[in-house]
Amino acid sequence: MKTGVSMFSFTEDADLRHLFPLVKQAGYDGVEPVLSENGYLNQNTSEREILEIKKMAQDTGLEIPSVGVWSLWENNLVSNDPSIRQKAEDIIKKQIECAALMGADTILVVPGYVGCDFASKPERIRYDVAYERCVKAFRSLAPLAERAGVSIGIENVWNRFLLSPLEMKRLVQDVGSPAMGVYFDVGNIMYVGYPEDWIGILGSLIRKIHLSDYRTGQAGLGAFTDLFAGDVDFVKVTEALRAVGYNDYLTLEMLPNYKQFPEVSIVSNKVAVDRICGMMG
Repeated sequence: MKTGVSMFSFTEDADLRHLFPLVKQAGYDGVEPVLSENGYLNQNTSEREILEIKKMAQDTGLEIPSVGVWSLWENNLVSNDPSIRQKAEDIIKKQIECAALMGADTILVVPGYVGCDFASKPERIRYDVAYERCVKAFRSLAPLAERAGVSIGIENVWNRFLLSPLEMKRLVQDVGSPAMGVYFDVGNIMYVGYPEDWIGILGSLIRKIHLSDYRTGQAGLGAFTDLFAGDVDFVKVTEALRAVGYNDYLTLEMLPNYKQFPEVSIVSNKVAVDRICGMMG
């Protein structure tokens, strides 16, 4: 079982030359770069610059198993504005390009939102309309992902959308492509359900896992916490992952991260990450 650190844990302009060696020294196997509006990976990043990030990781002894995205929160894939929907699809196409060049086999995608409290200009989208637009978008994008050998992993996020594992599974099946799957975050789901249930139902559709933890007695982003400090039952989570045959990356995501010296979280959570790997057998 390999472990990684998501660059979601840091700002979009994070210094990868500083962070990658810290990730390696802490004993992780990989890193997850993140596409954003103006960061180290963006819509205008050239092939040469993408390959430089790949080389930076390789020179540090790290793999790049997946590529995340910030900018789909400001560019809603299921927006009422067709131009925004097109921009969102273009962002995902750029993710696929980045992943293929970096050797990553999965991209993490926000599948749009029905409502969002933290987007700068949030929209309100009717639920069934959002679902139809989502399926249509991924049917359009899936052939590109298939040709690139990259899986599209839709993540369970705070988007007031796809609030049931049955619904998320149905959406993937409705798209009807082997490139479609799920990027499952065990902490994100705590506000609407239990991660072990979702894992059991989604099964082989799960492409990657984010490790995070959440205190259910609190509310909002401030309820996210260090691994084992929240209410995720990692014993049940690992039992469920073993039962469905999951054998891919477990990637730490600290979002929000520590207010001071956020890079310390890479080290301070490694003992918990290792314990979780141990429970995976």
